Amino acid sequence: MEHIVIIGNGIAGVTAARHIRKLSDKKITLISAETDYFFSRTALMYVYMGHMRWEDIKPYEDYFWEKNRLELRRGYVKSIVPKETTLLFDDGSHMTYDQLIIASGSTTNTFGWEGLELEGVQGLVTKEDLEALEKNAPNKKVCPHAVIVGGGLIGVELAEMLRTRDIEVTMLVREKAFWTSVLPHVEGALLSQHIQSHGVKIIHETNLDRILGDSNGRVRGVVVKESQEEITCNLVGITTGVKPNISFLEGSGIETDKGILVNRKLETNVPNIYAIGDCAQQRDPIGNRAAVEAVWYTGRMMGEVVAQTICGKETAYNPGHWFNSAKFFDIEFQTYGWVQPSSKRKDYETQFHWKHQDHTKFITLAYDKNEGTFLGINTFGIRMKHEVFDRWLTEDRSIDYVMDHLKEANFDPEFYAHYEHEIRSAFKNKTVTA
Repeated sequence: MEHIVIIGNGIAGVTAARHIRKLSDKKITLISAETDYFFSRTALMYVYMGHMRWEDIKPYEDYFWEKNRLELRRGYVKSIVPKETTLLFDDGSHMTYDQLIIASGSTTNTFGWEGLELEGVQGLVTKEDLEALEKNAPNKKVCPHAVIVGGGLIGVELAEMLRTRDIEVTMLVREKAFWTSVLPHVEGALLSQHIQSHGVKIIHETNLDRILGDSNGRVRGVVVKESQEEITCNLVGITTGVKPNISFLEGSGIETDKGILVNRKLETNVPNIYAIGDCAQQRDPIGNRAAVEAVWYTGRMMGEVVAQTICGKETAYNPGHWFNSAKFFDIEFQTYGWVQPSSKRKDYETQFHWKHQDHTKFITLAYDKNEGTFLGINTFGIRMKHEVFDRWLTEDRSIDYVMDHLKEANFDPEFYAHYEHEIRSAFKNKTVTA
């Protein structure tokens, strides 16, 4: 019986396993060094915050795996020997495969700062990171003050988590406003204000120089690069992004760059070896998308695609229009299409910004100033329908059409407030506030 081995039991690997099982009777083994069972990584924060228990973030009951004949192997793959179709584990054991899917995910991206090895310095990517956080910052008495290096989605999640335990938080953000590597400056500035309203201190245009430790090897502070100011703290959260977890592939002959290089069918340069999820890098990026996409839903899509190919129906990865969602404390964020930050904005792109007077609801619409075509939307504090914007992007609707039909995108008009009239009026008058 053909043996499919999947390295990694995150959303990409588990989706591939589930869909291969739906389509075939092949033997399937999932390998993970992190946990016995698949869990929802995006829900880790809610365990720390007390909203959920660990067992609540496992999407499937433990019996699911045996029932569906999905074998689980707990272990760390040290290396791959493609010529022998063999995986070598760090405990000296090995496993052979017929086809291999690498779904090894991401790891915290660090930049060689002095002091990274100190106790109390950590990222927020894995279950191990969550367990370390419980040890390093169980309460305000043990951890009065934390410094978070970097902004972005992981940074704001960590800040929210720590604030629920009344721990003081300082964020070092290198941009002039929050997450402006992704968002227009006006949105980043509003987010900076909102995050600070939750008791978080943000120091903008600031970089970490080094991390300081005490005589016991525990963090005691950080030094800011620009001013050489020392900030005393008991925890340093490294949230400067993630990178593909691929160090174990060295010497395997599998081609890598930032991630594992794959074609549209998610095939590597080695026959019968595929890569999906956060660790995969498209040789030719798709449209405006990044070559490496560390996003939950793209990992799920890749898992579905590779299952089709492995089961005899070659399928190309086609993720469609860009979308994503997140949360900044109590402000929900959605994005559909492309709303570029200032550094990436094309000559033809113009943007319309609207904000409510309470500063917790704001949007940006991007459109082609020459053709009038709708390009994308960012929404904060206003929930809208994915399917509607996805259809409008496919139909190349004009910005005027989108404005005239904006109420159709209201997520649930019965329960959600209406702002479409104010937004449309502001657009026609070219003002920016309600």
